[in-house]
Amino acid sequence: MFFYPIRMCAGTVIQIGSILYCAMMLSVRRAPFLGRSLFLPLIFPFALMAQDPGAEVKVMQAIRAAAPPVIDGYLDEEVWAGAAMVDDFHQISPDEYEKPSESTVIYLIYDQDALYIGARLLDGTPEQIVARVLRQGERPENDDSFSVVLSPFNDQRSGYLFEVNANGVRSEALYKDNRTQFDWGGIWRAASTKGDEGWVTEIAIPFKSLSFDPEGDAWGINFARKVARKQETMGWVSRSREQNPSVTGVVTGLVNLDQGSGLDIVPSLSLRRAKSFSLGTGDSETEPSLDVFYKFTPALTGVLTLNTDFSAAEVDDRQVNLTRFSLFFPEKRDFFLQDADIFEFGRIGVFPGPDNNSGRPFFSRTLGLSETKKPVDLQGGVKLSGRVGRWNLGVLSVRQDQFEDVDASSLFVGRIAANVLEESSVGMIITEGDPHTNHSNSLYGVDFRYLNTRFRSGRNLEGEAWYQKTETPGLDGDDSALGWGIRSQPQENFGTWVSYKQLEKNYNPALGFLSRPGIKNINASVYWTFRPKERYLRTIRPRIVLDRFERFEDGSIDSEYLTLEPFQLTNHTGDMIQLDLTRDKEGLFSPFEISKGIVIPAGEYSFQRRNLTFRSGAQRKFAGELTYSEGDFYGGKKTALGANFGWRPSAKFNFNASYSIDDINLPQGSFTSRLIRLRVDLVFSSTLSWANLIQWDNTSSSMGINSRFHWIPEAGREVFLVLNHNFQDIDGNRNFRSKTADLTAKVNYTFRF
Repeated sequence: MFFYPIRMCAGTVIQIGSILYCAMMLSVRRAPFLGRSLFLPLIFPFALMAQDPGAEVKVMQAIRAAAPPVIDGYLDEEVWAGAAMVDDFHQISPDEYEKPSESTVIYLIYDQDALYIGARLLDGTPEQIVARVLRQGERPENDDSFSVVLSPFNDQRSGYLFEVNANGVRSEALYKDNRTQFDWGGIWRAASTKGDEGWVTEIAIPFKSLSFDPEGDAWGINFARKVARKQETMGWVSRSREQNPSVTGVVTGLVNLDQGSGLDIVPSLSLRRAKSFSLGTGDSETEPSLDVFYKFTPALTGVLTLNTDFSAAEVDDRQVNLTRFSLFFPEKRDFFLQDADIFEFGRIGVFPGPDNNSGRPFFSRTLGLSETKKPVDLQGGVKLSGRVGRWNLGVLSVRQDQFEDVDASSLFVGRIAANVLEESSVGMIITEGDPHTNHSNSLYGVDFRYLNTRFRSGRNLEGEAWYQKTETPGLDGDDSALGWGIRSQPQENFGTWVSYKQLEKNYNPALGFLSRPGIKNINASVYWTFRPKERYLRTIRPRIVLDRFERFEDGSIDSEYLTLEPFQLTNHTGDMIQLDLTRDKEGLFSPFEISKGIVIPAGEYSFQRRNLTFRSGAQRKFAGELTYSEGDFYGGKKTALGANFGWRPSAKFNFNASYSIDDINLPQGSFTSRLIRLRVDLVFSSTLSWANLIQWDNTSSSMGINSRFHWIPEAGREVFLVLNHNFQDIDGNRNFRSKTADLTAKVNYTFRF
C-alpha cells in the first residue's frame, strides 16, 4: 500500500511527460512561430485565471514609541510593554495551518526614524537551538532564524526580507516579482540572546534604508520562524507554504516617518601591493574611491561611483569545464548587485538547465572584467533605479578604462517596465557598447512577465514572452532572439514548466551572456510531490526533465538532455537521496578538444548515465553531500565522484572541504580532471571574521589562496584585509611555485544624511 502512490505518481509523470514531449517537439518545428507559439502563453493565463478561495486578511496597528529601544537582544525595556503584539502563528511546513510545535510572540513599535521589532521565540529544548553561523555576511539559512517581510507599497509584488539568527547575524534581500534577491545590502541593526526559555531578537530597520510612499500609512508585513532541527517553519500569514509580498498581513498607522535628505556618501580607501613572481616585478598603489547615493524621490535612487574599487569582492568558485560552451559565474561586486533585480529581463535563467542563462541581454560581469576574467578599471559610473508610480526604472552608464588593445569606452544599459494586472509587468531594455572590442554594439528588447500567486487550487502561475534584436557591424540579418515560458508552481502535488527560446546566429549581446548562438531550445519539466503521512519520510518527488537544443539552420540536434528522476526522498531532518537516469545526445558540428591533446571528432553521440546523490541535513554539526555518476561519454566511459563535507563544531569555526573527480576514457585517449576546494573560517564575533579559501585543479595546474579579514563595527562601516596568492605547477609534479600575489587593505564608511 505504501508504494501504490509512488506507482501512481510515476505513471502520471510518464503519461504527462509523453504528451509534453510531443507538444514541445511540434512547437519547436512549427512555423510561423510568432503566429501561434508566442500567442499561447499570453492567452493561457487569462483563460485559466481564478481567484484564491479567500483568506482572512490579518491587520495590526503600529504603536508609536516615545523613545527608541536599545537594540541589545533583551526585551526588558518599558517601551516594549506598550507595543503591538501578535502571537497567532501557524505551521507552514511540514503541515500548513497546523499548530506549531513552539510558541512565538512578536512585538512592534516605531518612531520617526525606524521600525522596531522584537521577537520572543520560545523553545522547549533551548540547548538544541541551531546557531552555527556567526560570520556577518553569511546567510544563516540552515540555522534557527526569525524573518520579517516588509512591503511598504503594499503592491503584492515588491518588498524586503530581513532575517536574523540566534547569534544576531543579519541577512537581507529584495523581492522582485515575489522572488528573493539576496544580493541587496541594506543598513539595519539586530541583536539576539539565548536563554533558558528559547531565544530573543531585536531588530531596528531605519526608514532611510527603505523606499516607500510617505503619504501611505498601510504596509504589507509578515513574520516567519524556522526551527532547524525539526525542519519546521511557522509564520503569521502564508498561502501554499509561501510567504512573499503577495502573501502578507497589513500594518497600519505608520505616519510622520523621517526619510532624511536621502543622501548617503560612502568614501573608500584601498592600499594595494601586488607582485608578479614570474616577471620579477611589483608595484604599490593607493586608490581612493567614492560612492554617492541620493533618493530623488522616496522610491527612486541615484548612484554616482568614482574610481570604482572591487578589490574586496569575493573570488569565484572554480569550475571544471567539460563542455563546448562558456561557463556562467555569478556577480559578486556590490555596485552591480545594488538594485540588480531592476535590470532582469524575461526571467531568463530562472530555472535550472545547461545554458539556461544564455540569451541574457545584460550581464554585469561583462563590465570591469576582461574575457579572461582579469579586472579592468572603471573610471566611474552613474545608476538611476527605482519606481515612479507604476513604472520600474533602471539606467546604468559606466566609463571603462583602456586595457590591452581595447580603447576606453562608455557603456549604457536602460531598463523600464510598467506594472500591469495585479502582479505582472511589461517592459523594454536597451544596451549600447561593447566592453571587449573596439566595435559598436546595440541591443533592444521587449518582454511581458505574467504572475498570479492566487491561481486555482493554491498554485502559482507565471509566464513570460520576450524578443530581442542586436546591431553589430559586419553581422547583418539573423540577429534576433525570442522566447516564452509558462510554469505552474505549487508547493505540493503536480507542477510543470515549459519554455522555448531561439537565438539566431548573428545575435550578439555584447553586454549580455551568450554561450551558443544559432539554436532553438525547448526546456520542460513535470514533477509530482507526494507527502506521506508516516514517521520517516516528509516528501517523495518523481520528475522528468527535457532540455533540447536544435541548430537553427537545419534543425539538427546540438544537444539533448532527457532526465528521469524516479525518486527524490527527503526525511523530516532534511536528509535526501535522489536517483537520476539521463539520456544525453550531443551533435558536434566540428571537432572538440575536451582536454589537451584529446580531440573528439565531429558527429552525433548518444549516451546514457546514472546519477545517485545523497545529502545530509545542512543544520547538522557534521553535514555533507556525496554524488556518484557513471555511464557513456562521447563513445567512451565517464565516472564522476563529487564529495562535500562540512564541520561546524561551534559558531566560531567552520571547515568545509569538497573534492570532485571525473575519470574519462575515450577512444582518442584518457584523462582525469580533479578539483579540490578547502574553506576555513575563524569567526571571533558577529563583527569580526577571517575567511580562507584554497582552490586547486589539475586542468589549469594552478592553486589559489584567498584570505579575507573582515571587520564590521556596525552596518555601513567595513574594514577589509585581503590576500590573494596564486601558485603554478609548472612541471606537473605538484612542485608549486608562486606566480602572482596581492595584498589589499580597504576601509569604507557610510555617512548618512
